[in-house]
Amino acid sequence: MPQHLRPSGHTDSFARDNLPPFETWPDLLLEGFDYPDRLNAAVELTDAMVAKGFGDRVALIGNGRRRTYKEMADWTNRLAHVLVDDLGVKPGNRVLIRSANNPAMVACWLAATKAGAVVVNTMPMLRAGELSKYVDKAEIEFALCDTRLMEELVICAKESRFLKKVIGFDGTANHDAELDRLALEKPVQFDAVDTASDDVALLGFTSGSTGDPKATMHFHRDLLIIADGYAREVLNVTPEDVFIGSPPLAFTFGLGGLAVFPLRFGAAATLLEVASPANMIEIIEKYRATVCFTAPTAYRVMLQAMEEGADLSSLRAAVSAGETLPAPVYEAWMEKTGKPMLDGIGSTEMLHIFITNRFDDHRPACTGRPVGGYEAKVLAEDGSEAPRGTMGRLAVRGPAGCRYLGGERQDEYVQDGWNITGDTFVHDEDGYFHFAARNDDIIVSAGYNIAGPEVEAALLRHEAVSECGVIGAPNEDRGQIVEAHIVLADGYAPSDLLVKELQDYVKATIAPYKYPRSIKFVEALPKTSTGKIQRFRLQS
Repeated sequence: MPQHLRPSGHTDSFARDNLPPFETWPDLLLEGFDYPDRLNAAVELTDAMVAKGFGDRVALIGNGRRRTYKEMADWTNRLAHVLVDDLGVKPGNRVLIRSANNPAMVACWLAATKAGAVVVNTMPMLRAGELSKYVDKAEIEFALCDTRLMEELVICAKESRFLKKVIGFDGTANHDAELDRLALEKPVQFDAVDTASDDVALLGFTSGSTGDPKATMHFHRDLLIIADGYAREVLNVTPEDVFIGSPPLAFTFGLGGLAVFPLRFGAAATLLEVASPANMIEIIEKYRATVCFTAPTAYRVMLQAMEEGADLSSLRAAVSAGETLPAPVYEAWMEKTGKPMLDGIGSTEMLHIFITNRFDDHRPACTGRPVGGYEAKVLAEDGSEAPRGTMGRLAVRGPAGCRYLGGERQDEYVQDGWNITGDTFVHDEDGYFHFAARNDDIIVSAGYNIAGPEVEAALLRHEAVSECGVIGAPNEDRGQIVEAHIVLADGYAPSDLLVKELQDYVKATIAPYKYPRSIKFVEALPKTSTGKIQRFRLQS
């Protein structure tokens, strides 16, 4: 065992064995983030909160029910017993969870974490082929799945040499599925696994620019760091807060904003399986939500709803992330509410937001300053710090940092102890950071990261497609949309019917949100002398 790590609570050593070499880790600035050597993050967010007197307070709201901290602690302890006693989950085993945003998904995540598992939360829209990449890379043996979403996971399991046990839970309020029925027979006390603060608790998958997912490895302490840093310092979360938002819990942004942050401070989270702006507006009005996490596109709809009489006056914090916050949206929100919209940037590798505006320190078209405990700078081409006011690559370090499973491409993200996020920024003379662009092929559409090459690969499987190039095209509502430039195979002619057929084909092949909203048929694609597609020339 490396000397810098505490003795592990895992009997399955897969996670420790697959940490990247320590010399490739980023510098970790842990001063001010002091945790005991033995730490289970799920206990801190449930049983420890009950012990602090929050037992009767509402923790989660969703699917027509309110659940208190005591109910959450009992529920997750019963589920943890099932995982250990009935399924045979051992500390360090990987457990995949497949669900939309609902209290049952949070309960399963907490239960698996209490059992010492390494959790992989996944998007409900992923298809079997995409799930298989996760299962194979993390060697996942166990999966917990909302019974309404079983089909693709069952297909994945049939073809997998790793995934052996899939058990369903009821994502509605009925608790009528195998996992729920087994849990009813279990005691409400559970001795959580004695994990180390630096045992891996979570694998967050990120698509990267190739569509081949990389897994980022996060410790138990990291889950608390993001709350004790950003949520405490910037959001000033109190037990009176009610959280609402649209990011999936499968994203670390959503898991932090809609589970870790509220539960760490005795607040409540409202969870929506379909977090459309209209549904969020209804929930904000009903439960007087105070903190909202969503993308600028949704805030545009909220502004219009307020013009039409919606009462969103309970919101004290509107956090914008996932895509660039346009200055007009920020300014309209300020004018309508008198409160700033908090733009921020985070990454799956860093777990959550590391640069942000503050309630008392904010400006339009600006991402802000580093969160307490983090440092950031902008690098020139030669790796030196770029002059203020000029564009360059963003580098950041802090109490959390990038560790890729197996060290895959670790040296691309971590250089000289700094995390190189893949973003182009400007650091101005006053010390504020301004986002310029992504410097890879990721398309950011309505908060979703979409790898262009993955969409290309899906399209190329259709018999009508000879060649294609996929780019992100500017779009007022979504920031960017996926746009495909397609050379048709012999015997096919452009038509609206073929556009729809290709779009439906992509939706059925990979997650539906990745489909090309714009398709342009072309005679040829621009290429280099070596045959590489010049995607930048596809930008109109």
